[in-house]
Amino acid sequence: MSFSFTDEQAEFRSVLRRFLAEKSPTTEVRRLMETEAGFDREVWRQLSQDLGLTALHIPEEYGGQGFGFVELAIAVEEMGRALLCAPYFSSIVLAATAIMNAGDEAQKRDLLPAIAAGDSRAALAFTEDNGRWDAAGVSMTATPRDGGYQLDGAKSFVLDGHTADLLVVLARRPGSAGEEGLSFFTVPGDAQGLTRRLLQSTDGTRKLARLEFQGVSAELLGEEGGAAAPLSHTLDQAVACLANEMVGGAEMLREQALEYATLRMQFGRAIASFQTLKHKAADMLIDVELAKSAAYYAAAAVDGDDVDELPAMASLAKAGGAEAYMQTAIHAIQIHGGIGFTWDNDTHLWFKRAKSSEVFLGDPNYHRELMLQRWRD
Repeated sequence: MSFSFTDEQAEFRSVLRRFLAEKSPTTEVRRLMETEAGFDREVWRQLSQDLGLTALHIPEEYGGQGFGFVELAIAVEEMGRALLCAPYFSSIVLAATAIMNAGDEAQKRDLLPAIAAGDSRAALAFTEDNGRWDAAGVSMTATPRDGGYQLDGAKSFVLDGHTADLLVVLARRPGSAGEEGLSFFTVPGDAQGLTRRLLQSTDGTRKLARLEFQGVSAELLGEEGGAAAPLSHTLDQAVACLANEMVGGAEMLREQALEYATLRMQFGRAIASFQTLKHKAADMLIDVELAKSAAYYAAAAVDGDDVDELPAMASLAKAGGAEAYMQTAIHAIQIHGGIGFTWDNDTHLWFKRAKSSEVFLGDPNYHRELMLQRWRD
């Protein structure tokens, strides 16, 4: 498997980095963190219509550009580097991918073009109050009613669920257990009986919501009782993308720390010349480069022919990326010294994203156990 990017992919990264440097400086990140929506609608329009990022990995027959997950991984890596505040991961990486994996042809032709155009923002609601990131944690029920379905229960930690126009919801047939009886459903964001509440979280750049369903009418997405396999595949793909997003943030922290170390003078010389700082710089470089290798490999595995390789590689990349991001954030704060702990210094923005990403979609311990199970299988 090749790890080198093509000239076109390198140029895509360059264009996107310039765009994000202009649209997502830390001053804008801080402003959007304080808003309930958590994103700028004009930037979202430019991101979707001018750059076409919302259509990136969606097939052309559904209104997309038809690129692969390697290009999607490049996009989220640069967004993680810039701490972009936008519902991109929720709408494109999670919800659109779930629709592509679970929906039938008619449903994909109906739902995906609006998401690809950025006109409809979607969210995937599958986690509940128990905090589990797998199918076994689902207790929400879907009861047949009047030719459709009625959803009852609650979903929590739903990424951008409070502002989404469309919700892709995972629920189970009453009386079923485990992966049996699981189905995907689509629900409009303004559906009757649906209550949405923004949750208070450590990372203000990533908005989480709690959704309560009381007799909410829903449409079946895909095959009734057949959501377990599409969910598993969707999460593997999303985890691979999250790993790439994390290495983008870790690389940015590493660069900021080294830049500060070369400028900060102590005892008549830059602190970057101190042996302790050199050790930290070397540790950060090794951690980030190893995490990059695993993340790029996982993204390539999504586009590759060997589907059996993806589950273990995605979990490996997530575990390694989360720990590298968190450790790099710790080193960066220490290198900045006293100011690294202050609100005025921007380092804490990436530190909080590192912490939220560490547990989002499963922490390193969860994914190491999952990786071992998958390799044994």
